Amino acid sequence: AWKHLERDYRQTDGSLTEIKTLKDIGHGTGDEAIRVLKNAPKWVPGEQDGKPVRVMYTLPISISSK
Repeated sequence: AWKHLERDYRQTDGSLTEIKTLKDIGHGTGDEAIRVLKNAPKWVPGEQDGKPVRVMYTLPISISSK
């Protein structure tokens, strides 16, 4: 399996912004990962002291071929 890394910021409403590819294995995987994340439903936001906060998150994506 190959590892692909994406970084994003989760806003207080659960939306993802500033999605960026950190490690791309090529063949359009970076663009496709960004497309999928932009179209994904909202995520659970970070929380601090019981309040939603903006957080930076690095998402590892494993890709395998059969």
